[in-house]
This record gives sequence, structure tokens and C-alpha cells, in this order.
Amino acid sequence: MSDVTAIQNLVQKRNELKKEISKIIVGQDVVVDQILLSIFSGGHALLVGVPGLAKTLMVNTIAQALGLDFKRIQFTPDLMPSDILGSEILDENRQFKFIKGPIFSNIILADEINRTPPKTQAALLEAMQERAVTIAGHNYKLDLPYFVLATQNPIEQEGTYPLPEAQLDRFMFSIKLDYPSFAEEVQVVKSTTSDTKETVNPLFSAQEIIDFQHLIRRIPVADNVIEYAVTLVSKTRPDNELSNDFIKNYIDWGAGPRASQNLILAAKANAAFNGKFSPDIEDVKAVAIGILRHRVVKNYKADAEGITIEKIIASLF
Repeated sequence: MSDVTAIQNLVQKRNELKKEISKIIVGQDVVVDQILLSIFSGGHALLVGVPGLAKTLMVNTIAQALGLDFKRIQFTPDLMPSDILGSEILDENRQFKFIKGPIFSNIILADEINRTPPKTQAALLEAMQERAVTIAGHNYKLDLPYFVLATQNPIEQEGTYPLPEAQLDRFMFSIKLDYPSFAEEVQVVKSTTSDTKETVNPLFSAQEIIDFQHLIRRIPVADNVIEYAVTLVSKTRPDNELSNDFIKNYIDWGAGPRASQNLILAAKANAAFNGKFSPDIEDVKAVAIGILRHRVVKNYKADAEGITIEKIIASLF
């Protein structure tokens, strides 16, 4: 199959996937799109939203529609790294045997990741970056495709351990989940308070998703689009000659080179989802806020004046 045919196939499969997900998830199109962009680009996502917005249901539904294994890990202050990764035990023959933890799955929902101490948060780092974990000197490969979706509650900050910038940078997207509209909430209440249940059909195999991830990486990108993405990221750095006064006034720290890489990968996926064979500047703009939101650190002045990260990023265009 040629890459052109494969992209046309991806567009069709993505439309079917969205239709399947919409059986359970009402609205939230932008959120679902960004999660799918992240999965098909081979990245991870951080979902920020208040409780009760069906974050777990959304990830579970997407996992079912993709035909992938799904595990949910509830992060708590007493969670240990071995509770996530697994541990070695002595079997009846006095031999060490490795018992796999919940991280050995295709899609991991790290629920309320900021409720667990940094030592346990860091246990995810190797898995996210290397698609492998090391236990007692042994390296164990994780099954592909592998995707971590972590959630955070933006309201309650008591007893939490904010993710360090180095770990935030591992997430391709930071996705903001808002309340549904009035009409959507009416539909949610109707569908969840009746006795009828929709069935989500798996549309992909794991190998198909891996093939589509490789296809997206093969998509060619014009030099001017790459230069635009790198310029956009450079503008977020207050000490860079390209940054404007607005950035210099309100930003402490800008995005690193991983942001530029992720902008191009996500732009490729966005182009492919829309049936284009190469991304343009509009594709970069379409994914920029989700890619940069968690990589740009505001200063106290921005907080005092109520200036949002979204407004700061919008000033870059």
C-alpha cells in the first residue's frame, strides 16, 4: 500500500473511530482529537480537568475503540514505584520471579498523578521515554503501542506534589478539559440515567496503530514549516532575540527543543487526519497551544495580572 492510500485509509478509520467514541462520549471533540493526535504521533498526554468530567470513561472508551489493553492506576500519597512497575518475588522453587505491574499495558491512565510523591512519579519516566522498565538490573520491554494519559485536578492543591518541569516536558500535549455545554450536559444525563448501554467496537489492531505511527513519521515537511515551528518555540524564551516584550514581561522560562519536535510530529498527524500529504503552518498553529501550554512558565507578574498561558501563546502568532 502506498503512503497516499495509507493516509486516505487513516482519514476514513479516524472518522469511524470518532463515530464509535461518540456513542459513549458526548461532545469534547477537541479533547478527543488531541488525545488521538498524541496516540498516533507516539506521544503522551496530560489531561487537566475538575472531577466528574468522565476522564476515565473517555480513556477507557478510546482504548476499547482502538482495540488496545487499558489499565488505570490511581495515584495516592502511599503509592510505591513497585506498585506501578511490578516486583520480584520468590516462587515455590526458591527462584526469583518477576510479577508485572499495571504499567505493562498499551494505554495507562495515571489518575491524579500529582497526588503521589516525586519518587513514584519518576517511575513513569523511563517507561514513557524508553518504552521499557528496569527492575533489579533486568530490562523489560513494554508492549507497543504504548501511551500514558495522566490526569490532574486543577482545583485541590493541598497534599499534592506538582510535576517537575522535566517530567511535564515528557508529555506531548497538555489538554484542558472544560465543562460540557448545556445541550451536551442534557444529552449526558439522558444517556447515563437510562438502562440502555452502547457497545464500543474495536476498529484497529495494535499493529495497525504502529503502522500508522510510522506513516505519520514518514510524512515530508517543508523547511519553512519546520523553521516556523522552531521560531515559535524560540519566541517563548525571554532571553531570545526573537521574543517580544510581552514574553519578556510575563515569562520566566520558555519551551525546549522537545517542543519543536512535538510541534512538527503533531502537525504531521493533524495534516494526515485531514487528508493532507504534508503539514503547513496552519497545522502547526492548530496544535501549538496544547504542545506549549505546559512548557512555558509564567512569572508572578502574569499571575498578579490574571494573564493566562493561552493568551501568552496567542501573542506568539
